[in-house]
Amino acid sequence: MRDARIRPGTPDDLDAMLALLPRLAEFELPEGRAAEDLWRGDAQTLERWARQGDDDCIVLVAEDDRHGVVGVALVRLQPEFMNRTPSAHLEAIAIARVADGHGLGRRLLAEAEAAAVRRGAGSMTLHVFANNERARSVYDRHGYAGELLRYVKRFGD
Repeated sequence: MRDARIRPGTPDDLDAMLALLPRLAEFELPEGRAAEDLWRGDAQTLERWARQGDDDCIVLVAEDDRHGVVGVALVRLQPEFMNRTPSAHLEAIAIARVADGHGLGRRLLAEAEAAAVRRGAGSMTLHVFANNERARSVYDRHGYAGELLRYVKRFGD
Protein backbone atom coordinates (compact mmCIF):
# COMPACT_ATOMS: atom_id res chain seq x y z
CA MET A 1 0.00 0.00 0.00
CA ARG A 2 3.01 2.28 0.34
CA ASP A 3 3.05 2.59 -3.43
CA ALA A 4 -0.47 4.02 -3.52
CA ARG A 5 -0.68 7.15 -5.63
CA ILE A 6 -2.37 10.36 -4.50
CA ARG A 7 -4.01 12.38 -7.22
CA PRO A 8 -6.83 14.88 -7.69
CA GLY A 9 -10.22 13.23 -7.52
CA THR A 10 -12.49 13.13 -10.57
CA PRO A 11 -16.26 12.69 -10.89
CA ASP A 12 -15.55 9.11 -11.99
CA ASP A 13 -14.23 8.43 -8.46
CA LEU A 14 -17.49 9.48 -6.78
CA ASP A 15 -18.88 6.02 -5.97
CA ALA A 16 -15.57 4.83 -4.53
CA MET A 17 -15.22 8.00 -2.43
CA LEU A 18 -18.79 7.72 -1.12
CA ALA A 19 -18.15 4.10 -0.16
CA LEU A 20 -15.28 5.23 2.11
CA LEU A 21 -17.22 7.91 4.03
CA PRO A 22 -18.95 5.56 6.51
CA ARG A 23 -15.48 4.90 7.95
CA LEU A 24 -15.75 8.39 9.50
CA ALA A 25 -18.17 6.92 12.04
CA GLU A 26 -16.07 3.93 13.11
CA PHE A 27 -15.55 4.96 16.69
CA GLU A 28 -17.82 5.10 19.72
CA LEU A 29 -20.27 7.82 18.76
CA PRO A 30 -21.44 10.39 21.27
CA GLU A 31 -24.92 9.84 22.64
CA GLY A 32 -27.63 11.06 20.33
CA ARG A 33 -25.52 10.88 17.17
CA ALA A 34 -26.31 8.62 14.24
CA ALA A 35 -23.44 7.33 12.14
CA GLU A 36 -24.88 8.83 8.96
CA ASP A 37 -24.83 12.28 10.54
CA LEU A 38 -21.03 12.17 10.49
CA TRP A 39 -20.73 11.78 6.76
CA ARG A 40 -24.04 12.70 5.08
CA GLY A 41 -23.02 16.33 4.53
CA ASP A 42 -19.64 15.29 3.12
CA ALA A 43 -21.42 12.92 0.72
CA GLN A 44 -23.68 15.74 -0.43
CA THR A 45 -20.69 18.02 -0.94
CA LEU A 46 -18.90 15.37 -3.02
CA GLU A 47 -22.02 14.70 -5.07
CA ARG A 48 -22.47 18.42 -5.77
CA TRP A 49 -18.77 18.74 -6.65
CA ALA A 50 -18.99 15.76 -9.03
CA ARG A 51 -22.12 17.10 -10.77
CA GLN A 52 -21.36 20.81 -10.95
CA GLY A 53 -17.76 21.33 -9.98
CA ASP A 54 -16.84 23.58 -7.08
CA ASP A 55 -13.80 25.82 -7.22
CA ASP A 56 -13.72 25.98 -3.42
CA CYS A 57 -13.31 22.21 -3.03
CA ILE A 58 -10.07 20.27 -3.11
CA VAL A 59 -10.71 16.56 -3.58
CA LEU A 60 -7.86 14.08 -3.45
CA VAL A 61 -7.91 10.31 -3.76
CA ALA A 62 -5.37 7.65 -2.96
CA GLU A 63 -5.40 4.59 -5.18
CA ASP A 64 -3.34 1.52 -5.83
CA ASP A 65 -3.36 -0.96 -8.66
CA ARG A 66 -4.78 -3.83 -6.62
CA HIS A 67 -7.58 -2.14 -4.63
CA GLY A 68 -8.46 0.97 -6.61
CA VAL A 69 -9.45 4.03 -4.56
CA VAL A 70 -8.40 3.43 -0.94
CA GLY A 71 -8.52 6.96 0.46
CA VAL A 72 -10.19 10.32 0.04
CA ALA A 73 -9.58 13.80 1.39
CA LEU A 74 -12.12 16.61 1.02
CA VAL A 75 -11.04 20.18 1.76
CA ARG A 76 -13.11 23.32 1.41
CA LEU A 77 -11.45 26.70 0.93
CA GLN A 78 -13.16 29.24 3.18
CA PRO A 79 -12.25 32.32 5.20
CA GLU A 80 -10.79 31.69 8.64
CA PHE A 81 -13.53 31.65 11.28
CA MET A 82 -12.41 34.67 13.29
CA ASN A 83 -10.15 36.93 11.26
CA ARG A 84 -11.57 36.01 7.80
CA THR A 85 -8.12 35.49 6.23
CA PRO A 86 -7.79 32.85 3.49
CA SER A 87 -8.02 29.41 5.05
CA ALA A 88 -9.17 25.87 4.39
CA HIS A 89 -11.25 23.35 6.31
CA LEU A 90 -10.60 19.60 6.20
CA GLU A 91 -14.14 18.30 5.78
CA ALA A 92 -13.23 14.62 5.65
CA ILE A 93 -10.37 12.20 5.31
CA ALA A 94 -11.22 8.51 5.08
CA ILE A 95 -9.07 5.45 4.42
CA ALA A 96 -10.21 1.95 3.44
CA ARG A 97 -9.67 -0.76 6.07
CA VAL A 98 -7.26 -2.54 3.74
CA ALA A 99 -5.05 0.58 3.80
CA ASP A 100 -5.07 1.12 7.58
CA GLY A 101 -1.67 1.35 9.19
CA HIS A 102 0.29 2.10 6.03
CA GLY A 103 0.69 5.86 6.49
CA LEU A 104 -1.82 6.69 3.79
CA GLY A 105 -3.87 9.01 6.01
CA ARG A 106 -0.71 10.93 6.85
CA ARG A 107 0.19 11.21 3.17
CA LEU A 108 -3.31 12.36 2.21
CA LEU A 109 -3.27 14.94 5.00
CA ALA A 110 0.10 16.30 3.84
CA GLU A 111 -1.09 16.49 0.22
CA ALA A 112 -4.32 18.21 1.30
CA GLU A 113 -2.34 20.79 3.28
CA ALA A 114 0.02 21.41 0.36
CA ALA A 115 -2.91 21.82 -2.04
CA ALA A 116 -4.58 24.30 0.34
CA VAL A 117 -1.36 26.31 0.61
CA ARG A 118 -1.03 26.37 -3.19
CA ARG A 119 -4.56 27.77 -3.33
CA GLY A 120 -3.64 30.57 -0.91
CA ALA A 121 -4.76 29.21 2.47
CA GLY A 122 -2.78 30.41 5.46
CA SER A 123 -4.25 27.77 7.79
CA MET A 124 -6.42 24.67 7.87
CA THR A 125 -9.07 23.79 10.42
CA LEU A 126 -10.94 20.57 11.07
CA HIS A 127 -13.54 19.14 13.41
CA VAL A 128 -12.97 15.96 15.38
CA PHE A 129 -15.11 14.40 18.11
CA ALA A 130 -13.48 14.55 21.52
CA ASN A 131 -13.75 10.79 21.99
CA ASN A 132 -12.30 9.94 18.56
CA GLU A 133 -8.88 9.37 20.06
CA ARG A 134 -7.39 7.70 17.00
CA ALA A 135 -8.13 10.69 14.76
CA ARG A 136 -7.11 13.19 17.44
CA SER A 137 -3.73 11.51 17.87
CA VAL A 138 -3.10 11.75 14.12
CA TYR A 139 -3.93 15.45 14.08
CA ASP A 140 -1.91 16.13 17.23
CA ARG A 141 1.15 14.46 15.67
CA HIS A 142 0.79 16.63 12.58
CA GLY A 143 0.77 19.99 14.31
CA TYR A 144 -2.94 20.62 14.81
CA ALA A 145 -3.99 22.05 18.16
CA GLY A 146 -7.40 22.23 19.78
CA GLU A 147 -8.69 25.76 19.91
CA LEU A 148 -12.44 25.79 20.59
CA LEU A 149 -14.76 23.49 22.45
CA ARG A 150 -18.28 22.92 21.17
CA TYR A 151 -20.88 22.19 23.79
CA VAL A 152 -24.22 20.49 23.11
CA LYS A 153 -27.32 20.22 25.25
CA ARG A 154 -30.10 18.04 23.92
CA PHE A 155 -33.74 18.90 24.62
CA GLY A 156 -36.57 16.41 24.86
CA ASP A 157 -36.15 12.69 25.30
